[in-house]
This record gives sequence, C-alpha cells and structure tokens, in this order.
Amino acid sequence: MQTLRKILLTLAFFITSMCMMHVFADGPMDAPPPPPGGGHGGGGNGQGAPIDGGVTILMALGAGYGALKLYKSRKEKKNSEENND
Repeated sequence: MQTLRKILLTLAFFITSMCMMHVFADGPMDAPPPPPGGGHGGGGNGQGAPIDGGVTILMALGAGYGALKLYKSRKEKKNSEENND
C-alpha cells in the first residue's frame, strides 16, 4: 500500500511540474502597455506604489500577535502547573 502511495505521489508531482513548465514556458500574449502620458497624475517615473511601509507594519503586527500568543500559552501552562501541585 505504501509503495502504491509513493508511486502515485511521484506521478502527481511529475505531471504537475510538467504542466507548470508548460504554463511558464509561454511568452506574453500581448504587447506591454504603453507608458503613461503626462496628464493629471501621470508625471514621474510611474513605477507604482511603494509597499515597504505596509509590509513592515504587517510584519510588526504579526510579531506582536505571536508574542501575545506565546505569553498567554506560558501563563496558562504556569497556572495549570500551580493548580496540579
């Protein structure tokens, strides 16, 4: 049973990887869009919106949430040890 599972997983991996290679091997179908004009808000280099500030805030919030969960789990473990003694 384990051998059949290994064969099926290997086969699924190879089929998936071949499909992914086929998808990424094709070039873009359309030509890239023209550069923005010099109208309202169209000046400058037009690179797009910066994402650094948002990513930093999300990482800080995630770290804070993880620290809170760790604190609560240690507090619960300490309380359960005190109740058992």
